[in-house]
Amino acid sequence: MARTRADDFEEKQHQLLLTAAHVFATQGMEKASMSQIASEAGVSKSLLYHYYPSKDALIFAIIHTHLVELDLALERAANPDLPVARQLEILVLAMLDAYRGADEQHKVQLNAGPALSDEQRSQILEVERRIVKRFSAIIREIHPVLDRPDRPLLMPVTMSLFGMLNWVYMWFRDGGPVSREEYAKVATTLILEGVKAVR
Repeated sequence: MARTRADDFEEKQHQLLLTAAHVFATQGMEKASMSQIASEAGVSKSLLYHYYPSKDALIFAIIHTHLVELDLALERAANPDLPVARQLEILVLAMLDAYRGADEQHKVQLNAGPALSDEQRSQILEVERRIVKRFSAIIREIHPVLDRPDRPLLMPVTMSLFGMLNWVYMWFRDGGPVSREEYAKVATTLILEGVKAVR
C-alpha cells in the first residue's frame, strides 16, 4: 500500500531542499552524500529517499524549484501599465529580491551541470528561457533595433544583464553601502544607457 502524503509534506520538502543546497554548496557535488544530507536535515536516510530517490533527483529539485519560484516572482512583479524602463527596473529588483537568501541554491545551479540528465537539463532550460524572455521582451520594446535580423543583439544584451545579476551573490551584502533597490537602478541604467551606444 502506498504511503499517504503527510499534511506538512511541502514544508518538509522545502526544508530538505534548503538543507541539501547548503550541503552541496559547502561540500561540493561529489563529496556530499545522501547520508550527510539526511543527518544535516535531522531525518532518516529512508525518509530522504522517500522524497528524493537519488542525489541527482535532489540536485534537480533544488535547481528547478529555485527557478520556478524565480519565474513566479517575476510574473507577480510584472506590470505592463508602467513605462517600459520602469518595468525593466521592477523585474531586475524582483530578481534581486528572489536571490535574497538563495546563494546556496544559486551555487548548486552554477555547478550542477554534469549531475543532470538530458531530460532534467531540458526542463531547467524551459524555465530559464521563460525567465530570459520576460526581460528580452521589455528590452526589445525599449530598443527594437537590437532585434534586427542582420545584427541580432537582443540576446547578447539580455544575457549581459543576467551576467550582472547572476554574480551579485559574489559581492553583494545586505546592509552594505548599496541596497538591492539601488543596485536594481544601477543595473537597469547600465543596460538602458549602454545600449544607446551599441550599433
